[in-house]
Amino acid sequence: MFYETEKNDHGLPYNPFKSCIVPRPIGWISTLSVDGVVNLAPYSFFNGVAQNPPMVMFCANGNQPHGQKDTLTNCEETGEFVANLATWDLREQMNTSCAPVGSEVDEMELAALESLPSTIVKPPRVKASPIHMECVYHQTIDLPNTDPHSRNAMALGRVVGIHIDDAVLVDGVIDLTRIRPLARLGYMDYSVVNEVFTMMRPK
Repeated sequence: MFYETEKNDHGLPYNPFKSCIVPRPIGWISTLSVDGVVNLAPYSFFNGVAQNPPMVMFCANGNQPHGQKDTLTNCEETGEFVANLATWDLREQMNTSCAPVGSEVDEMELAALESLPSTIVKPPRVKASPIHMECVYHQTIDLPNTDPHSRNAMALGRVVGIHIDDAVLVDGVIDLTRIRPLARLGYMDYSVVNEVFTMMRPK
C-alpha cells in the first residue's frame, strides 16, 4: 500500500505512522513549574541527539485540555528538566503520569512515586527509576504544524549529570536486561527490552 501523509488516505482504521518508527524510547520527563509544582510526563518522541556534549530531545505535540503541555512550559520558563528511564516495573506509574491533569497536579504524587533530589538541577528524579539524566534546557525548535490551535515543538537539553543505579552495572557495563526499559510502538502498544545481542562494526 501507499498513502500520501497530507491526504491521510491510507484507508486503515488508525493512522499507521507511529507504527512505522519503532521502537521509540520513552523520555519520562520531570520538571518544576515557576511555582515549584512537580510535573512528570512520558514522551515517546524522545532520543539522544549528540554525544559531545551529550544532548537529548523530546517533542511536545498538541495541547492538554488546559493548554500547552506543562513539561514544555516548565522547561522554557525554568531552564531545567530530568529524563528518567521508564522500565517494565514502572509501566503502570508511567501510564498514570500521562493523565491530562491541570498544572497544579503533581504527577509523581498522582502515580504514588517517591522522588529524589537532583544534584545539579532543581527538578526531582523518580527514585525507582534506575537511570536519570539531569538536563539544562538548550532551546525549542517549533516544527510545522497542521493544527493552528496547538504547538508542535522539539525541546533540546544538554545532559549535565547522569545517575546510574550500581545494581544495573555488570563488569562496568549497563546490563539492560536487568533494567527492562520500555519502548513505545504505535496505537496503544508498548514493548520491553528483554533480550540483547552484540554486533561488532566492520573495520
